[in-house]
Amino acid sequence: MLEVLFIIGLALVCLLGTAATALKLPGTWLIVISAFVWSWLANWSQSSLIVASLILFAAVVGEVLETIASAVMAKRAGASKEAAWGGLIGGFLGIFLFAIPLFLIGSIIGAMLGCFVGAMIGELIARNELRQGSRAGLFAVAGFVLGSAAKVLIAFWMSVLLLGLALCSPAKQIEQTIPTIENEAPVQAITE
Repeated sequence: MLEVLFIIGLALVCLLGTAATALKLPGTWLIVISAFVWSWLANWSQSSLIVASLILFAAVVGEVLETIASAVMAKRAGASKEAAWGGLIGGFLGIFLFAIPLFLIGSIIGAMLGCFVGAMIGELIARNELRQGSRAGLFAVAGFVLGSAAKVLIAFWMSVLLLGLALCSPAKQIEQTIPTIENEAPVQAITE
């Protein structure tokens, strides 16, 4: 029974992690932490360590994809190095500048706006062409959207993998790790 409650809790954490990833919050890392907690509960079994390591690797890949996607797309549009870096830096600045006043959705809007403006400014500095700057900005935003979508898909895959591990873990291993409170026999008073 206790294992079922943990699996339900784990499913909720995975759902929260995937949703947080979509909102530009560190949801993949929440899933990674959950994977290692589950691995600990499974007494560090070989299968749980392999799955936790795969989930950690997937989180790193997701971060890299999300980070470089806007720069790669800007370069595909024929943008300069300055535009690629501008889109990358602008995206990060936009996340932080818009996240606080607009809370959840602000980080997404800020990142997209920051990618566009950063790439456009970078291209204007490099080539002084407004049209090419706008094109670089649009491609940087498209790269940001593709990178974010890839990261959300990776978070979903991580969740499925972790829940698959949890459902296949032997219940006895988990129950042995979780401390239980046992009813002790009442202490009898000494009578004289």
